[in-house]
Amino acid sequence: MLRVLLLTLSVVAIADAELCKPDAQNAFKVRLSIKTALGDNAYTWDANEEYLFKAMMAFAMRKYSRKSTTQISNVLLCNVTDRVSFWFVVTDSSKNVTAVPGSEVEAAIRMNRNRINSAFLLSDKTLQFLKITSTLSPPVEPSTPVWLIVFGVVLCLIVAGIVFLVVAGIQQRKKKNKESTERENLEEKDEVTVTVENGIPCEALDLKAGHVNGVFAADDERFTSL
Repeated sequence: MLRVLLLTLSVVAIADAELCKPDAQNAFKVRLSIKTALGDNAYTWDANEEYLFKAMMAFAMRKYSRKSTTQISNVLLCNVTDRVSFWFVVTDSSKNVTAVPGSEVEAAIRMNRNRINSAFLLSDKTLQFLKITSTLSPPVEPSTPVWLIVFGVVLCLIVAGIVFLVVAGIQQRKKKNKESTERENLEEKDEVTVTVENGIPCEALDLKAGHVNGVFAADDERFTSL
């Protein structure tokens, strides 16, 4: 019985080694740049991190296929290096000697890429699946609807235009009033004349109010007084 068990385990180990090896069919290489991403806060890649990676791959496969058949034991890791790179493959839970097609694994990773990155505090640039191109981050939706932003801009332009027209009208009115006042002052100056007799300027005559000659005024007082 013990021999049978050991034989079975050896067969499984050989099968796993055939499935998970560099450039094997349906296998993927992963490279992590933990130090680059986290600096002094970088964590050490150890057996616990490997277990978390296997759990995340199993989670991604379950989420993608909507089946609970994939277990952590179905995710195989091999050729792990100190610079944190390794190969992995996902085996079929119903047939442990068969790997899940790479297209399905790739689709599952793409679908859950953000969750996988978040689990290791990394991004597409620091957690690389070398056979899988980086996924594009979802577009950022503004908190304010676009139509409301456009409406606000148009309304601001309309208000600015109205204010400009009002200010321009007030300035134009002030300018016209100033010109009218200057014109009236000029006309009043033209009505006041200065005469020059024998090279000596005489008093200015107010043509509207008239002027009383002081000599005749004195004569009138002299002859009329009793």
